Amino acid sequence: MSTETAAAAEVVAPPPAGWEEARSRVYAVGLAAALPAVSRPLVDADGHTLAEPLTPRTDLPAFPTSSVDGWAVRGDGPWQVVGRVLAGHTPRPLEADGSTVEIATGAMVPEGTTAILRIEESTRTADGRVAGTPRPAPEWREPGEEAYAGEELLPAGTPVDPAVLGLAASCGHDTLRVRRRPRAALLVFGDELLTSGPPGAGRVRDALGPSVPAWLRRYGCQVRPADVVGPVADTLPAHVAALRAALADADLVCTTGGTMHGPVDHLHPTLEALGADYVVNTVAVRPGFPMLLARLVDDDGRVRFVAGLPGNPQSAVVALVSLVAPLLAGLQGRPMPVLPQVTLAEPVPGRGDYTHLALVRWDRVAGTAHPVRHVGSAMLRGLSGADGFAVIRPGTSGAAGDRVPVVPLPLTPGERSW
Repeated sequence: MSTETAAAAEVVAPPPAGWEEARSRVYAVGLAAALPAVSRPLVDADGHTLAEPLTPRTDLPAFPTSSVDGWAVRGDGPWQVVGRVLAGHTPRPLEADGSTVEIATGAMVPEGTTAILRIEESTRTADGRVAGTPRPAPEWREPGEEAYAGEELLPAGTPVDPAVLGLAASCGHDTLRVRRRPRAALLVFGDELLTSGPPGAGRVRDALGPSVPAWLRRYGCQVRPADVVGPVADTLPAHVAALRAALADADLVCTTGGTMHGPVDHLHPTLEALGADYVVNTVAVRPGFPMLLARLVDDDGRVRFVAGLPGNPQSAVVALVSLVAPLLAGLQGRPMPVLPQVTLAEPVPGRGDYTHLALVRWDRVAGTAHPVRHVGSAMLRGLSGADGFAVIRPGTSGAAGDRVPVVPLPLTPGERSW
């Protein structure tokens, strides 16, 4: 064992942070380092986050709009037809009582209109006039019925999805001010890992290299294939070089393995060599121990983060939902979401002084959570059939019927829950 690794092995780890405290801490540092706002055309804004409130440029609708196909009439009938109004045109006023124009759904209602008669409820007289009885309720939308110009419709921090894009277009926007998407990278540590083929001869297949980037994308990150590097050789110089290179372009670098202080665990000395400060160094959660989040600040004030994920696959995902998800919410200027509550369908044991994140299948219709099997730290079978993690707080256990928080997994790209 080298002097470097022997010294690392003698390091006494600090007491772990509580799970809820750790989440709050990393969200706060992420929000303090929120990514800059940029302008994006609507076509390129999907998956970003509003950097300022969304407001209409005009009243919505901007003018009185017919909600049916029919006749815009003035005064009492029967009415003489004097024209037609189609959507997209500005009509002339109805100036005389007893006059009407045919009007299409969505068309601007002429000035002077007293009612709109539905086409299917109208008849024609022998001399070609229109007869019928308009309904008592107006058949048009008033200006500002949906929103007034300048009214806040969505706050800053709202994720941009297809519904938001449609609303922004209807408000008259061609571009949106959004937080740019975080750039992320992944370093896979571990000489024992295979990147292809079946495991064997003492070596295991790397499951995190393919999966962690996909999780990060679902949390709103940009991750290119070139941003995934590994396995990195189990030496301190290789770790330092790999992390320094990854940090050149990334806002967040995730690493897998090496979060302990063993003879081939080089993450802690690498962070020290690069001048990083710990935001969280170990969290009292099972599975997922140990995990960490560190911060680096350049001379120009640029802030970057390193998330140390455990090497065991399910533990790494626990670290993602515990530390990385709230950090990314902060970086994107999104609010810290309130975790939904579920009812346990079966008992879930506690983990003593540690928070237990228990994989569950979430029946959203019934509001119940069902524990899944195959949930060891090194297992992914249970995770593949789960919807999230039930949160069993320290010093407690979960009984059937208990209401507990759940951390949903982001199962589709851009999904809002996490």
